[in-house]
Order: sequence, then structure tokens, then C-alpha cells
Amino acid sequence: MGLAEHRLARVVAVDRDQLLVMDDSGEFRAKLAGRFLHITEQSMDFPCVGDWVCVQYGGSDMFGIIHDVIPRKSVLRRKAAGDVVEYQMIASNIDTALIVQSCHFDFNVNRLERYLVMVRDGHVKPVVLLTKTDLVSPETLQQTMEKISDAGINTEVIALSSVTGEGVDDLREILEPGKTYCLLGSSGVGKSTLINRLMGGHILETKAVSGTGEGRHTTVRRELILLNNGAMLIDNPGMREFGILGAEEGMGGNFADIYALASKCKYGDCSHSSEPGCAVLSAIEGGTLHPAHYRNFIKLRSESEFHDLSQLEKRKKDKAFGRYIKSVKKDLGITRK
Repeated sequence: MGLAEHRLARVVAVDRDQLLVMDDSGEFRAKLAGRFLHITEQSMDFPCVGDWVCVQYGGSDMFGIIHDVIPRKSVLRRKAAGDVVEYQMIASNIDTALIVQSCHFDFNVNRLERYLVMVRDGHVKPVVLLTKTDLVSPETLQQTMEKISDAGINTEVIALSSVTGEGVDDLREILEPGKTYCLLGSSGVGKSTLINRLMGGHILETKAVSGTGEGRHTTVRRELILLNNGAMLIDNPGMREFGILGAEEGMGGNFADIYALASKCKYGDCSHSSEPGCAVLSAIEGGTLHPAHYRNFIKLRSESEFHDLSQLEKRKKDKAFGRYIKSVKKDLGITRK
């Protein structure tokens, strides 16, 4: 049976060289066209979960063939692991990122700010979910909320428990049909349990929590799930550590209070470390800017600048090597066919 005309489908999951995609007829498997593989140079340009793709499909016994990726309206990406200075795609075409932290064992305001930088840099709206409220006292929960406020984080925060159901209805109210949401958080914070609660059944595998209340990792791949009300939710493997790359816009969105202060500094190139007339340092001394919030700003800004510079140097080296290869081919009389 020959291939039919192109369809528009959405990537549900990615398993190495195979993809699971979905259109109005259901889910089916797909592979990348040879031409797409040949012309695509950067890993971030390959399809990821949430992408809309153009597919040719010929029947239930055949793989669909993906010919192109529709331009993304939003992205979630991070620096690739290791010494490689490039982006790794997490998901795309996300309306809201649900940043999940357990208020019992996992809560870390610095990590939360790191997530927020990544989310805002990708033009995605953030919402913070504080899970496992059944394991902490009201006083501890209030202290956690105050830490978020002290850090200058003004995004919506929903505190909930997948065990008691407290706060789950508040989450359901923001999950709109036709919109796409993405769960982000460390392993064991209750993402899969939360999805099961939203779905009203045991849909995803979960494991018993440890004696400290810490959950155990179960999600092994990114996957787009259609909720009962028509909203789409992407579950992600846990991410505790991830690098920031090229996140200037995200920095400005998450540290808007510091950038506003920086505009009042005496020197335009103020590093906010020791210069006289620094409005940022003055705010810390005056008690209007939390020192921990400032320290995390300096850390993330330095990390982003370092990786940006490394990426620029890598591009220069790649271009220089490309010119060298061309010159060698010319000297050897090798022509492109």
C-alpha cells in the first residue's frame, strides 16, 4: 500500500529512532524521513514530545514517515549533560509548566528559581505545585510559602496532597481543555501519583514512598497524556540537576526585582559585587532584598554567561574546522557531487 498524503500529528513519545504520534484517528508509530535526517544538524531540531509534525502514513501495518517539524511556539530546554555545550529539548508547545516540589523533603528555593528561569526563557507560563502537604504541619507549609515570597517569586502556587485530595480540585480548575501542561520536578515528588489522581485511576506505575516520605522514581520517558477533560499533560523523568544555557530572557523574567534595582546603579556595567553606588547591594544592606535570592541570581547569571561563551567558542571552532575541510578537499581535487 502506498503512502497517503501528509497529515498533521503530535509527538506523544520518543524512543530512540522511533516516535509515537497522535492525530484525530488515534496513535501510531513513525520514523524520520531520510532527507530530514540528512539536513538536520542540531539535536534540538529533531522532534521532541509536544512537537507538531508533518507525517505521511499508509496504513496500520506501516510506520508513518515524518518529513518536517512545525515551528514551535514555546519550548522547555536545558543544557545537555556533561561537557557538551548545546541544548537538550525537554518538550515543546507547552502552555503552562507545573513545577512540582514536595514540601516535605524536596523543597529547595534555589532549584525552584532555576526551574523558573528555564520555563520563562522558553515563553511558558509557570505554576508551582507543592505536593505532600499531608506529611507536614500547617506551620511548615506556611514557612515554605514564606521562603517562596522572600525569593521574590510571584507566580501562582498550589499546595496539594494526592493522598487526601486537598488542593487537587484547585489544580483541576486551571487545566483547560485543548491546552498543554508539563510536569517538571525531581524524582519522587509525586508526579505520577498526581497524574493518577487527576485521571481517577491507576494509570501510571508508582512505587511506595520511603520511610522519610520521599517517593521513588518511576517515570522513565517523557510522554504526553490526554486527561479526561481534554487537557494534555506531559510527564517527565525527574530532573534534580540541570544546566542553564542562553537564558537571558528567563533571568530577566525571574529576577525582575534585581534587574529593576540594577537600573538604578551608579555604573551601567555594575557587576553588583563590590562597586560603590550599587543599588542591588544597597537593597541587601537595607533589608529589602533577600541575600539568598541575590546569591542565586549571581550564580545563575555566571553559569549562563559561562555556557553562552563556551557555545560561542564552539561555533567558532566548528566554522573554522568546516573551512579547513573545504580547503583540504580543494587541495585534493575532491568535488561535491
